[in-house]
Amino acid sequence: MFRPGHYGVALALYAPVGGWLLALGHPTAAVAGGAGVLWLTMLPDWDTRIPFVSHRGPTHTLPFAALVAGGAWAVASAAATATGLGGHAVGPVSLPAFAAGIAALAVLSHLAADVLTPMGVALLWPVSGHRYTLSVTPADSTLWNYALFALGVFATAVAASLGVELLTGASASF
Repeated sequence: MFRPGHYGVALALYAPVGGWLLALGHPTAAVAGGAGVLWLTMLPDWDTRIPFVSHRGPTHTLPFAALVAGGAWAVASAAATATGLGGHAVGPVSLPAFAAGIAALAVLSHLAADVLTPMGVALLWPVSGHRYTLSVTPADSTLWNYALFALGVFATAVAASLGVELLTGASASF
């Protein structure tokens, strides 16, 4: 999948999380999480910049998603401790948990987009080299890439609208 398709899948998968954060009254966390998911969703494709690492190899696996999430948790923990924000939360969770969740979702959304292509991904590498694919569209399909992007934007708009409506509806009932 190309960049627009990856962004679209990332937005579509993040939309319920963002809507939930809005409904709970955490708009800054909702926007920050969405920005983080979009920023990190192309991370697995950095394998094309690393010598001796095949494209859709180790960076397109569940262990890589766990590694990135763990790294985000460690960096956020260290930053929170260094700045004295250790006890602060982002929305309903701690800063390290939020960072890890966003990082994991970003990589998993990338993998989900690539599963749509005939090449697929070896999700369980190094345990298994089996490539998982739904073979829905070639990665270079302009139509599918922009359709997925449009789907992500639509899902985000609906989730944001519902989140705000739930928040204002809950406020009005008190």
